Amino acid sequence: MSKAPVPVRARFVWHELMTTDIKSAAAFFGKVVGWKTQSDQKSSYTMFVIDKRPMAGLMLLPEDAKAMGARPNWLSYIGTPDVDATAREAAALGATIVKPPTDIPNVGRFAVIADPQGAVFAGFTPLPTQTPPADGTPAVGDFSWHELATSDWRAAFDFYQRLFGWEKTESMDMGPEVGTYQMYGWKGKTLGGMFNKSKNMPGPPAWLPYIKVTDTKQAVKKVATLGGQVVSGPMEVPGGDWIAQGIDLQGAMFAIDSSKPVASKPAAKKPARSAKKRPAKKTARKAKPTKRTAGKRRSKKKIVSKKTRR
Repeated sequence: MSKAPVPVRARFVWHELMTTDIKSAAAFFGKVVGWKTQSDQKSSYTMFVIDKRPMAGLMLLPEDAKAMGARPNWLSYIGTPDVDATAREAAALGATIVKPPTDIPNVGRFAVIADPQGAVFAGFTPLPTQTPPADGTPAVGDFSWHELATSDWRAAFDFYQRLFGWEKTESMDMGPEVGTYQMYGWKGKTLGGMFNKSKNMPGPPAWLPYIKVTDTKQAVKKVATLGGQVVSGPMEVPGGDWIAQGIDLQGAMFAIDSSKPVASKPAAKKPARSAKKRPAKKTARKAKPTKRTAGKRRSKKKIVSKKTRR
């Protein structure tokens, strides 16, 4: 099998919701995120789409995964030029191979891996003809952030750095209960963050992808109306974005994110309409003094002059 081009390495190239009720999950995320669904009749595989552009996969949770205790969840696929080599290296670093490298006809080859702390992800080598386009600024409906809640983020980072070459970017202190929130990226682009789970966070270490929505606050209201559970948020994060985390009707955890609203420029004031010039009033002509008025003015002057003399 041909190896995929190197640019797929380290990128999150696909996401898949494994659930127990496809119809219910499709309706839920359709209303919360705005996705529609499209089914492949040949493979019986369902995809979430926006304007016919594939956004994520949707499938029934496999019976063997259920037998192993898996619950409905989102599975994130990370690109690699050679998934077989990645799986071997992951196992050598202490990971568990949940599903060995397997072909997806006409698509590529993947393996499901649990990292040394227990968080599950998939390594994926697409066929050259299926290589995803270069990453751009996430639009509504895209996956915008990838967060790892784990038991030892330092050890987890070393593991993923060895596999995919990720680099540390910024970090922040989340307080004594959580500690450091370490962000990571690839070639200057931040991809997400990882941190140690607090004692109050249920469940094992896990990856959580964030979906871009138009308005997190409005999306959270829809989650509650539809019967989903809001775990945290909506809350504003550094930089002005708003995030929230929730659980869908089948029990799969998900997260949403909306960008900081762009301040609209004040509308330019329309120039004041110049008042129509009214024709200037004609100044009344001074009447020439008649003999009578002239005589009165003279008499007043005489009276005034007599008073001043006195």
